[in-house]
Amino acid sequence: MKKYVALLLALVMAFALTACGSSSSTADNGSAAAAESADASEKLVFGTSADYAPFEFMYPDENGDLVYGGIDVSVAQYIADYTGKELQVENMGFDYLLASLQKGDFDMVIAAMEASDERKESADFSDPYFTDYPPMVLVRADEAASFTSTDSFDGLSVGAQTATTKEAIVNDELTGAVLVSLQNVNDLVNQLVNGKIDAVVLDGAVAMQFAASNDDLAVAEDVDLGEAYPYCVAVAKGDPKGLLPGINAAIAEMVANGKIDEFVELADSLGDVAVEVSAEG
Repeated sequence: MKKYVALLLALVMAFALTACGSSSSTADNGSAAAAESADASEKLVFGTSADYAPFEFMYPDENGDLVYGGIDVSVAQYIADYTGKELQVENMGFDYLLASLQKGDFDMVIAAMEASDERKESADFSDPYFTDYPPMVLVRADEAASFTSTDSFDGLSVGAQTATTKEAIVNDELTGAVLVSLQNVNDLVNQLVNGKIDAVVLDGAVAMQFAASNDDLAVAEDVDLGEAYPYCVAVAKGDPKGLLPGINAAIAEMVANGKIDEFVELADSLGDVAVEVSAEG
C-alpha cells in the first residue's frame, strides 16, 4: 500500500511539474508574440511604385546606396513622424499595389494615385494632399509639332502604365489610338525613345520631368487631356487599422505649413540623380 501511495504521489508531482513547464512555455510564447505585435504596431508600412519621378523614385545617397525619394516618399515620412511610427517602404509594380493593400501587406499606399470610383470599391482614401499638372502626352521631340489635338493619334501606338487612369485617357480621349500597357513607366519611355511606340500619356509633372532630362523627348503642348485630379493616400477598405484620422490630421498640418512645396523642391533637386529601377510584382 505504501508503495502504491508513493507511486501515486510521484505521478502527481510529475504531472504538476509538467503542467508548470507548459504554463511557463505558453507564457514565454505569449510574451514573444506580444513583443512581435508591438514591433509591428510601431511601423508604418508604405507601398509605392518607385518608377515615377518626381513622386517616387530611387537615388544613390552619399554612400552610394540606393534610397527612396520623391514627393510621395516625403509625404509618407511626414505621416509616419506625425503618428509616431517608423516608416518602412515597399516597392512594387503599380498594378499590384491595391491588391497587396487588401491582403494586408501594407498599411497605406501613396503612389500619385487618384481616388477614382473604381478604386474606392477596393480601398478607402484620405483627404487630398497634392494636385498635379493635368495629364500630358510625351512624344519624340522631332515629331512634337505634328500633334495638334486628340485626333492626331489615330492609328498610333500610345503607352500608359498598367492599372492607371492614363489607360482610360488613351482609350477614351485619343481618337483611334492603340493602347500599349506596360507595368514600368521607364520601359514605356524607353520604347518611345527607341521608336517602338509613338507617345506616352503621363501625369503632368512626370511627363515634364522626362522631357527636361532627355532632349529627344518633348510634351505635346497643343493636346488637352482635361483637368488634373488630386492625389490621396489609400488604406484598406473599411480602414481596419484606424489609420485615416491620423493620416488626415498629418495631411492637414502638412498643407497648412506649406510642406508640400518643400517636398516638391526637394524632389526636383534630386531629379538629376534618380535612377531607373524595376519594381517587383
